[in-house]
Parts: sequence; structure tokens; C-alpha cells
Amino acid sequence: MSEPASPTSPATTPLLSLRGVDKSFGAVQVLHGVDLDVHAGQVTALVGDNGAGKSTLVKCVAGIYTTDAGEYSFDGRPVQISGPKDTAALGIEVVYQDLALADNLDIVQNMFLGRERKKGGLLDETSMEELARQTLASLSVRTVRSVRQLVSSLSGGQRQTVAIAKAVLWNSRVVLLDEPTAALGVAQTRQVLDLVRRLADNGLGVVLISHNLNDVFEVADTITALYLGRVAATVRTRDVTSSQVVELITAGRSGDLGAAPASASATA
Repeated sequence: MSEPASPTSPATTPLLSLRGVDKSFGAVQVLHGVDLDVHAGQVTALVGDNGAGKSTLVKCVAGIYTTDAGEYSFDGRPVQISGPKDTAALGIEVVYQDLALADNLDIVQNMFLGRERKKGGLLDETSMEELARQTLASLSVRTVRSVRQLVSSLSGGQRQTVAIAKAVLWNSRVVLLDEPTAALGVAQTRQVLDLVRRLADNGLGVVLISHNLNDVFEVADTITALYLGRVAATVRTRDVTSSQVVELITAGRSGDLGAAPASASATA
């Protein structure tokens, strides 16, 4: 892993930064003053129990939900986000747990779905196929036999790989991965974790949402723990133990780390 700056250090400007984000649904406030920094070339793990607000925060980052309060900055400048098109224009992509792949289409067709290239009014199959190959090669993906394979023929790990490759195809700068190793076997998990690390090594800012702390400790540079819609702590992975992170997730505090527990009603 790369050497991250201290989470509280201003030494490097985050690629993506959220400050004081609030989000409510009716009378229920789900996010309370949440801060999140994502640095280029690093993996930031977002962890928290069910109901901590992880999914809501991700959807706020992605522009699916508008925030009630707070600041959203990209590349050190404030930006206004009114929808997913705004975040896509910045180079922010989200790979959700359901992957949103079409089983009846091949890898190339999935990677360009909704963004097809055309030439002379026809689909430019040659350039799309070549770019799909280049993208997979740039990520050192060697488990896919052909970019013309139907997605229905792929394993779970291969599907996850295609979904991630699809996300980085569009000059992405920040990629959010929602539980990318859920329901994968040991070998497939290894492939996906290697790919997550390569994304950061290629200079992208990566947010890894995961319940699996073994995965988190293997690839993450920093960890942001949510507790009842609040950030309990943001810490460097090398400075904490798994037990401390579990305490941050379940109680909002571990020794000197974290905030005092507060009552809040939240749903992810």
C-alpha cells in the first residue's frame, strides 16, 4: 500500500472531499455532519454496521441523493451536484453490489452499454472491442478468455472484474466499490482484491465499502468508520487493529479513538 498522509493532515489535497454532510428522509436524519476524504492513489475503506448510513453516503457521493447540508469538493474546488450526470462528468463511478450487467450481452456490449461508439451511423464494434481489451489489459486482467464472451458465462469474480473495468473505462478518477467480494470464493476474492489495489496504484481514488475486515486490512490505506450516521473515526489502517475497528463500528469508540456515543436513528 502507498504511504497515506495522516487523515487529519492538510499535506495533500483530497481528490474528493465531503464536509459536514447531513441527509434526512422525513423526520429521520440518516447522516450527521459526515466528513469523507478520498485521495488519488489510495484505497479508503468505508465500514459500518447495517444502518450506519454507508449506502446513503455512497448515494450522496454518486449524486443519486441530494444532501441537506454540507460541502462537496472535487480536486480542491467546491462543486454543485444535482444528479449522477454531474458526478459522472467529474469522473466518479460507482460499482454497486448487483453489478448492473446484462447477462444476454457480451463483455464489450456491457462495457459500452448506453455509451456506444458509432461510426457512420453504425456501431463502431472494432474500436469498442479494442478499447475494452486495452482497459482489461491496463488492469492486468488475465482471467477473461475473450471480450466477446457472454456475461452469463462468467464466474462471479469475472463479472465483478467486468463491472470494475466498465467503471474505469470512462477516464474515471474515483471509483466506489460496494461489497465487491460479497459471495465470492477465495480465489475470486483474491483476483478482485488485486484489482482494487491496482486501481489505486494506477492513480485512482478508490472507496471500498465492505463488511469484510480481512479485505479492508489487506488493501485499504485508510478506514472511515460510520456509527449511527456519524463518522466515528478516520484512521490509517496501519495504526489500528481489527478489534479497534470492530469497536468503532459497534460502539462508535475504541479507547481514545472515536466520538462519544450518541443516539441517532439511521438506516443505510
